[in-house]
Amino acid sequence: MLDKARGFFITIEGIEGAGKSTCLDAISSTLAEMGINNPIVTREPGGTEVGEAIRAILLNSHYRGMSGESEALLLFAARAEHVAQVIRPNVEAGRWVISDRFTDASYAYQGGGRGLGAERIATLEKWAMPDDIQPDITLLLDVEPHVGRERVGKRKGEADRFEKEQDDFFAVVREAYLNRATAQPQRFRVIDANQSVDYVTRQVKQAIRGLIEQRSN
Repeated sequence: MLDKARGFFITIEGIEGAGKSTCLDAISSTLAEMGINNPIVTREPGGTEVGEAIRAILLNSHYRGMSGESEALLLFAARAEHVAQVIRPNVEAGRWVISDRFTDASYAYQGGGRGLGAERIATLEKWAMPDDIQPDITLLLDVEPHVGRERVGKRKGEADRFEKEQDDFFAVVREAYLNRATAQPQRFRVIDANQSVDYVTRQVKQAIRGLIEQRSN
């Protein structure tokens, strides 16, 4: 049974073009329908003043040659601030927190895509974050890299540093995500994001309603 006094921490994961914004909208509307208003909606990298400054560096194509090690360290610096200022205090205060990406993204992108390996990411996670701050549920929007790339290509504006990566990079990232989901099935809900927006929205709403019903029992 879930702790009713504590808030709830939901994370959304997936490669570029997976449809995280659609998922976020579906979560927020479902919570409102169930009488849970004003959830804290945040993102990574970002969520705080320091985090947003780091985000500007990480997404800037000017720094495309950044090493995987530097990338991982910057992300965990932003994450440590994010947990301390936003996630932990709100969850402890009984609020619902929804984050567009969290630590699973580092296992997938830096551990997998950049080839740093899961052990090095786990070391950073242990050093930078309290043990008790983990998502209660993670919605993984699973999409094939070429589908995600096509969606990203339809967006306005210049692609960021991650969006400019090739399909082979995202294939490794996707595999790392799916490996995480397989290893932790109690936390992950994998949604086929190759499908239509309506399909994904229905699956997200179903997952969130199930959590709320579980919490109320």
